[in-house]
Amino acid sequence: MRNITLSLIAFFGTTAAIAQYNTLAIPEALYGTNFNLELKDATKQLRTGNLTVTGAINNESFWGPTLFINKGEEVHMNVTNNLNEETTLHWHGMHLPAVMDGGPHQVIPAGTLWQPYWTVMNNAGTYWYHPHLHEMTQAQMTKGVGGFIIVKDPQETALALPRTYGVDDIVLALTSRSYTTANQFDSPPTSTRVYGDYMLTNGTPNAQVSLPKQYVRLRILNAEIERGYNLGFSDNRTFYIIANDGGLLNAPVAVTRVKLMVGERIEIMVNLGNDTVGSTVDLKAYNSGQTLGFPGGEPNSSGQFGSLLNNVDFSVLHINVAATTTTTTPITAVPSALATNTYWTATDATVTRALSVTGGQPNVAFTFDNTPFVLNTINKTVNLNDIEKWTVTNNAVFGHSFHIHDIEFKIVARNGSAANIGTHESGWKDTFYLPRNESVSFVAKFDDFADADVTHPYMYHCHFAGHEDGGMMGQFIVTSSLGTNETTPSTDFSLYPSPASDKLYINLSDASTEVYYITIITVTGRTVMMLPQPQWQNGIDITSLASGVYIVQLMDKKSKSLTTKRFIKK
Repeated sequence: MRNITLSLIAFFGTTAAIAQYNTLAIPEALYGTNFNLELKDATKQLRTGNLTVTGAINNESFWGPTLFINKGEEVHMNVTNNLNEETTLHWHGMHLPAVMDGGPHQVIPAGTLWQPYWTVMNNAGTYWYHPHLHEMTQAQMTKGVGGFIIVKDPQETALALPRTYGVDDIVLALTSRSYTTANQFDSPPTSTRVYGDYMLTNGTPNAQVSLPKQYVRLRILNAEIERGYNLGFSDNRTFYIIANDGGLLNAPVAVTRVKLMVGERIEIMVNLGNDTVGSTVDLKAYNSGQTLGFPGGEPNSSGQFGSLLNNVDFSVLHINVAATTTTTTPITAVPSALATNTYWTATDATVTRALSVTGGQPNVAFTFDNTPFVLNTINKTVNLNDIEKWTVTNNAVFGHSFHIHDIEFKIVARNGSAANIGTHESGWKDTFYLPRNESVSFVAKFDDFADADVTHPYMYHCHFAGHEDGGMMGQFIVTSSLGTNETTPSTDFSLYPSPASDKLYINLSDASTEVYYITIITVTGRTVMMLPQPQWQNGIDITSLASGVYIVQLMDKKSKSLTTKRFIKK
């Protein structure tokens, strides 16, 4: 009787909540190779009554702009942290140098500009960016700081796919939130709750969208704190998975349900061509009746692991079928072939590693191999260009979402057998669901980027924000066996001109010195600019700095020693 009562409460609460739909927010699209991202505090009217304090990027009030970038191009990110606290910004799924990765080590103080850059090597696909500050990830993601990255490449462009952004090609960030009586997010540090009571899609409560009567493309991200989604349509229609974390699958996969865990992405095509203009269909989470350990499948509606959305089916997007547009050519079929990926196999691996999920007992945090995260401890050292097989085993009662930075991998087994791999997992992945009492094996090549600097490692972790904040993370570095010059170059340098107005130039006393990091601070010690592995030869743009005296700290790549000089900004 108790379970029936709870289900009725959840049902009627959800029914009341979706009585009025709101137009789905489509994040602003930014294109090019140079992106300005300002992180700031904002507010949004999410419920009747008080505005809710949120985290914003640029012109958005919850969630950030979608960045369109092209494979093979060098992209520059100008990230200004105007939040009232320090943060980081991680480029989830991107293959890039560790010093640009935006993990817990690349901390951006409040009021500071961080300027990472990299050459895009990823395949066309849907990626994302989000905060990764240790012990603050859940709080900052709850506020809505994050956004999509869409990579384009010639292989994807040659296909007949929906790709008119905001019309037949839609991004969907799925998450949920609970609120205090003052309409503020019920989240750390004042709350221990991990599941929201109310659905937000792109930051929109009770979201609806009008889509054309044709095949449409939905790029779906589970942007939750912890909840999983078992997605399908309200009429049980078949839809087609065309891509997951690392881009296009070799062929579309027809499904009526797909599980999507925190951090995972899928791209699907669904046919609205047989629907009547004016008809509706819902994209839903069929989350009732899941197996023990499914995040969000708990029966309770309150408490730390409770939610009005727990163990029920609910809508994540209400779709109104509209007439096809005159500005695009309607897509009327799903391509039978998508890509020609060649995947690593278990026999390719020359190194094997085992990793176990541990902890989870009352008052014991989840960890890997009984080793809580320590900021300066390196857990794994990988050789550049090695192909490795990792097997991650979860003996705990709760499922987890495992993510590793820098690489895309191929899942080769679940519970020791390739037959257990989900068909939607047939492509490149960077995140996977690890149910209770199960194991996953994957193979990856650690190529292109080696950096033995232990202050900028890559991460692997559970993507449940509370779990990673609690120490369910490990760190690895990639090292190269190539010999280096034993002579340590001089790190002395000079600056010119001084005073400087727009560009500041560096003159190294030893031309062989490799500049690893430049930090510009005020004379009072406040960091204002952070430039990882800067392209200093073209000068440093200092137009964002106010007039005054500053200190340049230069770190060389070989010895990691610091040398400082002063300059005056006009």
